[in-house]
Amino acid sequence: MEFKNFEPYKPKRGEKYMNEHQLAHFKGILLNWKSDLMQEVDRTVTHMKDEAANFPDPADRATQEEEFSLELRTRDRERKLIKKIDSTIELIDQNDYGYCEACGVEIGIQRLEARPTATQCIDCKTLAEIKEKQEMG
Repeated sequence: MEFKNFEPYKPKRGEKYMNEHQLAHFKGILLNWKSDLMQEVDRTVTHMKDEAANFPDPADRATQEEEFSLELRTRDRERKLIKKIDSTIELIDQNDYGYCEACGVEIGIQRLEARPTATQCIDCKTLAEIKEKQEMG
């Protein structure tokens, strides 16, 4: 994930966690990220329209189909990410952003800058991953 013109948030001494400045900071990050993803979707649609050809050679046709398949898979993952970004923006609007959904503690500014859609603190996420590994074998 790459953010353009991203500057880490520097909290001031005694600043309240998830105040209006911090919420605005993260909402800006999420909106920029979503905008970048939407531009990628548009580029893919344009690319697939422009590049679509009916190659007489089966190998060329198969190569193009595989390329399109990979692009569509990537866009599908990004579509799911856009939904997650939208739900995270909704959390910001409801003033529920930045707190672990499992235990309620602060997730932390640095963790949220690394993963703005995080919904769990690092301890709960680590525990969930350990449980998942044990269940999967």
